Amino acid sequence: MTEPGATPTNVAEDSAHVLVQAGVVHGDVNQYMTYADSPPERKFQAGVHFLDGGMPGRAWQLIQDAVAGGYRTNKVCFHWLLALVSGRTRYGLSKEEAAMLRNERNLFRLTGDDEWAEGVRTIRRLLDSAGRKEADTRVLLKELDELGEPQRAMILRHLEQFLDGPIAEQMWHRALSQAKREQMAGDRANRLWKFFEPAPLGLREQVVQQPNTPLGVYVRIVMATAVFLAATVHLGYMLVQGGRVIALLAYLSSIVGGYYGVRKGVEWRFRVLRRRAKDMEYGPPSASRSDGQPEGFAKRVDHRVDHYFAVYVPSGVDRELWLASTAGIRRSLRDELVEIYREKRVGVEKIDWLIRHRVGVVRRRWQAGTLWSYRGELATPLSTKAGTVLGLAASVAGGTWAVSEALLVAPLGAFFSTVLGLASGWLGVRAVLGVLLERRRFAADKRESMQTLDGDREALGQWRAKLADKPKDREMAVWLDCERKLVLDEVLKHYRLTMSNVIAHAFIEAPAPSTRRARVTGGPWRYRKYRLLAFLLTADGVRQLTVDLNFDEGAFRVRERSNYRFDMIAAVRVRQGDDGESIFELAIVDGQKISVQVMDPGTEVLQEGETPGAVSEVTLDASGLHYTLHVLEGIAAEGKEWLEHENRRGGERA
Repeated sequence: MTEPGATPTNVAEDSAHVLVQAGVVHGDVNQYMTYADSPPERKFQAGVHFLDGGMPGRAWQLIQDAVAGGYRTNKVCFHWLLALVSGRTRYGLSKEEAAMLRNERNLFRLTGDDEWAEGVRTIRRLLDSAGRKEADTRVLLKELDELGEPQRAMILRHLEQFLDGPIAEQMWHRALSQAKREQMAGDRANRLWKFFEPAPLGLREQVVQQPNTPLGVYVRIVMATAVFLAATVHLGYMLVQGGRVIALLAYLSSIVGGYYGVRKGVEWRFRVLRRRAKDMEYGPPSASRSDGQPEGFAKRVDHRVDHYFAVYVPSGVDRELWLASTAGIRRSLRDELVEIYREKRVGVEKIDWLIRHRVGVVRRRWQAGTLWSYRGELATPLSTKAGTVLGLAASVAGGTWAVSEALLVAPLGAFFSTVLGLASGWLGVRAVLGVLLERRRFAADKRESMQTLDGDREALGQWRAKLADKPKDREMAVWLDCERKLVLDEVLKHYRLTMSNVIAHAFIEAPAPSTRRARVTGGPWRYRKYRLLAFLLTADGVRQLTVDLNFDEGAFRVRERSNYRFDMIAAVRVRQGDDGESIFELAIVDGQKISVQVMDPGTEVLQEGETPGAVSEVTLDASGLHYTLHVLEGIAAEGKEWLEHENRRGGERA
């Protein structure tokens, strides 16, 4: 099955009508969920997941809770240290946090020499070297390089910004090299899009309308049959009584011919009606699509069906011809899906795979020349038509002869029997014909429904297998961290800076307009397209770079570069709405304003077990907004003196 966004035909996607997906929540993953009564081990594991997911603020809270609960191991100490300093500078710690870092050796007693203990010792030596020019960087880096995975990778990812002095430059080069290696690792190009696909909705069989035959019809059939049999037997009795042997044989042959003709006629009539119904289904819709609310489920199914028919055009076929020829099929498919899946809790994105599959089936049938093959399959064979005509002709001829002979034997009795036989026979045949046609219709609909369901079931299995290697949230965070480092490298190169020239750097990760988003339960929103704001603080002022990141492809485009002095920052704030919307605003003295929507409105959609505000909090934590605000708010309040004050405050905390 083709994955979303694929274009089998030469279609300009920018002109295609693609709806923005409201948001996918993977409820089958609960690695972030904890409760007040969760054991310390569970809180620690959740804290590790938050740290891996790029949310050190929440990670620190949970790991600290686990430590307070008595859970202290080498592994806990390793993650406790990283969560405390991740994404922060040495001067960004509060007095309480700095005191806890100084007291860390008293809080944790290492046991043994496992890989986590070695990792803790390396972190301690690196932290001790921060700001010391006399530190032996070669020994420290050699010790770091000798660590195993994942300890080395985690230290490079989380400790890179905290260090300064001679070792900071070398740590940055190692972190950048690691980012370049891991940027597209894990088959990212073929897997990342799967994170934004919801778990497909299970199949539902289309309800085929049962044969709807009122009880009165069956009563009419019984009564008509009884009268017809009585009239028929009476006519035969009169022919026997009158000794009309040849006429009796003709009479019997008329009965046989009539039965045969009616039986063949039922087949003929069924084929005509079935073909007519198919023509109506496949033909142009006679009414405009007006059902469904403007933004309701039916309308969204409309858009998706139209979109995929516009994309999946058979090769060598004019698009306008394709769309015009399949207008009726589109309407039929849309009506079927709306009827089966129209519920408030069912989003169209959960049946997107089914729409693609059904459109693909139509395209393949078109290419194979079988889309209208039903017309040939339902065409009435000449033998059926001949059998109907000959059987009825024999019935009329034999019956006429028999009635004429019976009139000679008993005129009055033959007359009444003939009239009753014709009337009851006509009524009975019409009633039986309706019942038989309805049963044939139901059997045909059921057979088609089961064939369609079998194809859908196979497609569903293929789609689930395709999504089986969906990335974990940790992988998404690692890939995003790699992109962040590559953007930072771009800024350094553009301004001809080295990491030792940078006092601090910060990022804000915001969703690009009209992008798809997804998250796991308890985790932050991830986006297929980002708008990244990078801030570099140097002795000369602030360097800012705004880029658009295509997360699928791992490619970014620079939108804007800005430079301004510290005293040019007038105000920094975040406006938060009741609907979850968060907008970051940076005002410059000359009247310029930098504004970016960090969270879209309506993002606080909670799942079972989640608390109000939790989604916004972890998403803002992952976006880097908290630390960026801390830095820029300090500059806005104190100007360039903020650097001196931070150095002094940092010295006091060290």
